[in-house]
Amino acid sequence: MPKITSISPVAAEAARAAEVSAVSDTASASAVPSMTGPSGCRGRRKKPGGALFATVGWVVALACLLPMLAVSLAALTGGTETIRHLMDTVLPGYVGTTLVLVLLVALGTGMVGVGAAWLVTMTRFPGVRVMEVVLILPLAFPAYVLAYAYTFVLDHPGVVQTTLRQVTGWGPRDYWFPEIRSVGGAAVMLVLVLYPYVYLLARAAFLQQSAGAFLAARALGNTSLQAFWRVSLPMARPAIASGVLLAVMETIADFGTVSYFGVQTFATGIYTSWFSLADRAGAAQLALCLLGFALTLAVAERATRGRARYHHAGKHQAKMPPVDLHGFKAALAFGLCVLPVLLGFLLPVVILAQMGMESEQNLFSKRYLGFLQNSLTLAMTAALLTVVAAVCLGFYQRLRPGRPSALAGHVSRLGYAVPGGVIAVGLMVPFAAFDNTLDAWMQANFEIRTGLLITGSIWLLVAAYMVRFLAAALGAYEGGQSTVHANMDAAARSLGQSPLGMLRRVHLPILTPSLMTALLIVFVDVMKELPATLIMRPFNYDTLAVQAYRLASDERLEGAAVPSLVIMLVGLLPVILICRQVGRRS
Repeated sequence: MPKITSISPVAAEAARAAEVSAVSDTASASAVPSMTGPSGCRGRRKKPGGALFATVGWVVALACLLPMLAVSLAALTGGTETIRHLMDTVLPGYVGTTLVLVLLVALGTGMVGVGAAWLVTMTRFPGVRVMEVVLILPLAFPAYVLAYAYTFVLDHPGVVQTTLRQVTGWGPRDYWFPEIRSVGGAAVMLVLVLYPYVYLLARAAFLQQSAGAFLAARALGNTSLQAFWRVSLPMARPAIASGVLLAVMETIADFGTVSYFGVQTFATGIYTSWFSLADRAGAAQLALCLLGFALTLAVAERATRGRARYHHAGKHQAKMPPVDLHGFKAALAFGLCVLPVLLGFLLPVVILAQMGMESEQNLFSKRYLGFLQNSLTLAMTAALLTVVAAVCLGFYQRLRPGRPSALAGHVSRLGYAVPGGVIAVGLMVPFAAFDNTLDAWMQANFEIRTGLLITGSIWLLVAAYMVRFLAAALGAYEGGQSTVHANMDAAARSLGQSPLGMLRRVHLPILTPSLMTALLIVFVDVMKELPATLIMRPFNYDTLAVQAYRLASDERLEGAAVPSLVIMLVGLLPVILICRQVGRRS
């Protein structure tokens, strides 16, 4: 927890009072029986501000629930003709391709992330300290940016195949080369940028394991590999499953990579139905299918994890001693760790830099400065709104613990399991209906055309970002809030602070680092978000992500490298923070 001397006088006084009250929680509770706080006392008197946070918390929760309800309603009222046509034509292909992509990414991220985590935590070889930090770097890249870079190099007119034909004298049909624009190619791009989710969680799980169970397995005659497979891996399964689930959620939400590679998934189907075919009912029904698929994965993972229980023998169990590797084994371990960093970060940076220098795009031109300004405006506005919503919701859960606040929190976290395209459709459908109804009523009664007041506005797009990324902001806020002892709330209330005053003068000064982390995470996520931005952005209001997608769609990959590099550089900011934390714990 940050030093109390740097916070407000009320927070410092509350901290001193909390230290005194911590001697006896029972005496503290009896001394202030009318407090509103996490103590859970019945009959406590509600102070001004508690109702405010409850209201705002439920408004945020209902806003997160609205897209899912709207998609469901629009899909169920759209008639059966559209869904029958989809089932006869493209729906089986969407289902099959999405499932194959999900399975490949889950398998790939699991193997790379778990393997790298085991090597850097359980073995020692030259460069291991550097490797355990730099393995996080590919997280800075959106998958579609990697797709642009590798297509430029590996496609038929790229430098690799061109050089191969020049050296061998082969013609275009004389050799076989892996097709980058395929389901397999899309899976590789997604694995390279998403494996850090699994790596971070698996590494933390391996570091927390004690040596007892592993050494007992070795004593029973198991090799190191068998002990890892039978003991260490099952104990880390909840963490690994959570990381794989995050990667899978990002996979089904991805639009830029699969669209550019021509892979037909639910994400591309929603965009095609909405824009190319102008079929709103079809888009809503596809969005409902994707929503059901995402929520099924989340519920299934939570259910299986909830039945699993893993216990360590004691708090003071010795940690597993790392194995020193030498010679060929050390070189092999270093090569296995450096390979995903090379393919997922170093090589794409070099390729994009070369592409950018060969392009005619000027990042400092008036047009590009407009793209940058639009991206920064959206990202900063969405980040501020999302963090404010997370603070209100999280503080409501702290003030009034119970089923209502817990339900509001669970509903608000659903947005992260919902792809951006689904959220976009879910918000566009009701607000477009509202705008059209209002316009018709105003024209009939006052002969005034109101047009589209909400649909196509920046604020609706910002609301979509808030729904999509509120779970990330809540996680960062609650992680910091857990360090604020309940006695500090009691002390602040005994000093006459209302809930709003307690939040402003005690919690927020202490939680500033956590709030800044949440702001940064949401800011970068908004900068990289593509499907929601493509569907909901105002007319002629393009961002760097949209510009990169547009240039890549026109096969102007050198030009797409310039905005892609800016997006990657911005994405490095939270990754640097994570690297610093990993470095401290090493």
